[in-house]
Amino acid sequence: MKYLYLKKIKLLKIGFISFLSLQILVQNAITVRAEIDYNAEAEARKSLSIQTNEIENWPQGPCIGAESAILMEATTGTILYAKNIDEQLYPASTTKILTCLIAAEQAEMNEVVTFSNDAVFSIERGSSNMGMDVGEQITMEQALYGVLVGSANESANAVAEHIAGTVESFSKLMNQKAKELGCKNSNFVNPNGLYNDNHYTTAYDLATIARQFFSNDLLCKMSSTSTYEIAPTPSQPDDIIIHSKNKLLPDREYTYDYLVGSKTGFTSEARQTLVSCAKKDGLTLICVIMKEESPNQFTDTVSLFDYGFSNFTKMTIADHESDYNVSSTDFFQVENNSFGNSSSILTIDEEAYVVLPNSVTFDDIQSELVYNEDSSDTVATIQYKYQNIPIGSADVTMSSPVEPVSEKPLPPSITQENEIVNNDNVLFINVTKILFIIIAISGILISIFVIHSLINNYNFSKSRKSRRKSKTYVSSKYEKYDF
Repeated sequence: MKYLYLKKIKLLKIGFISFLSLQILVQNAITVRAEIDYNAEAEARKSLSIQTNEIENWPQGPCIGAESAILMEATTGTILYAKNIDEQLYPASTTKILTCLIAAEQAEMNEVVTFSNDAVFSIERGSSNMGMDVGEQITMEQALYGVLVGSANESANAVAEHIAGTVESFSKLMNQKAKELGCKNSNFVNPNGLYNDNHYTTAYDLATIARQFFSNDLLCKMSSTSTYEIAPTPSQPDDIIIHSKNKLLPDREYTYDYLVGSKTGFTSEARQTLVSCAKKDGLTLICVIMKEESPNQFTDTVSLFDYGFSNFTKMTIADHESDYNVSSTDFFQVENNSFGNSSSILTIDEEAYVVLPNSVTFDDIQSELVYNEDSSDTVATIQYKYQNIPIGSADVTMSSPVEPVSEKPLPPSITQENEIVNNDNVLFINVTKILFIIIAISGILISIFVIHSLINNYNFSKSRKSRRKSKTYVSSKYEKYDF
């Protein structure tokens, strides 16, 4: 009995010591975590090199605390601001713009998404979610609103499973899509962006994905929505109201009036991340912020947008290009009508433009003509650079001949003694056909004349030859003497 009592005392001591040890470990972990001054780290990152600030005659961009950042013009892909844009970092929930892009391309918005056990319970406890239960169903559109407005991780999982069957299979689609878009330094292993050492990307790659994402009007609408409600249904009994934490949206602390859409992200390892798009004065800009501290991901984005819109402008290439003015030569002409008016058979894309610093003129940039052998329509592409930075391009294409304007019939208003002239008495003349017939007849007559001349020449030569052969030979009395 005493032995059992001592044993219990010993076990209690061991338990108490273990509890104290665990408490000390937790306190130490908290202390170590508290010792990391993230704001000081962000302040130190302001001294990191900004690559675009080193370009001659390029507008000087702001010094920000993000580890990596990029400002890109969406249409041309021109990089206006670059800070460590190829550094591989964790994207956190900005991953979800790729998830939703794939879903928007491969699914209809009225398709039904079912939440599996894995979709609901494989996410970290306490991470962003919208409270879906196993077996509940909503539409794809509602699920994507959940992903982009509420950053719901279980909804991202359910979308991935709906598209590809499993999260793993969907991750393969993500990497395939990223490669197709031109990403070079990314690897995705989940659709929600929760931390994984093998889940990484770069500011440049995220901006490349964002160019495609923000070209979709529905995704722009979703990513610019502050609040979204999912009403109860038999397959989903709750009234779900989702709120965005994005402070760039309307009526928020850092509202940006020209915002097209935006997606936030955060994990302890990634810190604050943000992908945004804004449009002003004909320019559409994409900004990516990676590894920053709150709320500076928003202030950095506003600063970069303001920098871009204030210091850069777009120039329509067709209005300024003279080195490749194909319409200036009569050789490349195509007839447009029966009276000899013509236009160039080669044209420069009238919608194409370059993006330039305000202090730079079109004459200051360099261009290169690259011929295209793969397309029947695009003959070549003119690529433009400034200080070796690509700033835009324009396709040179074959023009389609303009159809002749059809002859208009005489109006019915032509009358004689208030009576409409009978159409049977009106003769319509197709000028084009008449000219063609005249040219054809002239050609035939000329051909006959030429052939006739050749025949006459041939007969004349032949008769001369015959006459020479028929002459009678007469001997001469001087024939036997040499002269």
